[in-house]
Amino acid sequence: MPASVITPPGLTLHDGVREACDRIIQLLLLNLQKLVYNRGSPSLADSPPRPVPFLDALRSHVRDLCVETLRLERKRFLWQHQLLGLLAVYSAPHCATDALFFLLTLARTQEELALATQLYAVLSSCLADLLPATVKTCVCQIHAGRLPEPQIAQLFRNLALVV
Repeated sequence: MPASVITPPGLTLHDGVREACDRIIQLLLLNLQKLVYNRGSPSLADSPPRPVPFLDALRSHVRDLCVETLRLERKRFLWQHQLLGLLAVYSAPHCATDALFFLLTLARTQEELALATQLYAVLSSCLADLLPATVKTCVCQIHAGRLPEPQIAQLFRNLALVV
């Protein structure tokens, strides 16, 4: 097990501590989910939806969150993937297409690529025109020259696999 913020190298956490931390994270994600999905679309008479500062701060870290999710570490990648989905819904449409773009570009195995298709399945149920917008994001990133050739090749391989 790699060292973390909680434990120095060589020490392991007791299973009870690990389970308690997992439960706390699940409760936090549930609360975050309620905040995201209960925002609704305000009418002209309503005040704007209440911001979620935690997600606002995460917007600029979508790529980092995708990289960490693709590491597929223990249960961590499950809640990171859920967090990525909540962030994508909260900051739609750009965050959703960026998250899918990064997962499609960085995934190297079938298991990693499955995370992109799972995220798409969740997001497409609540975001219209997600597929064309994601393809547009991919094309724009390629045309802008932001990807090295190996990543462009990986993106095309992954797109071919999911289509």
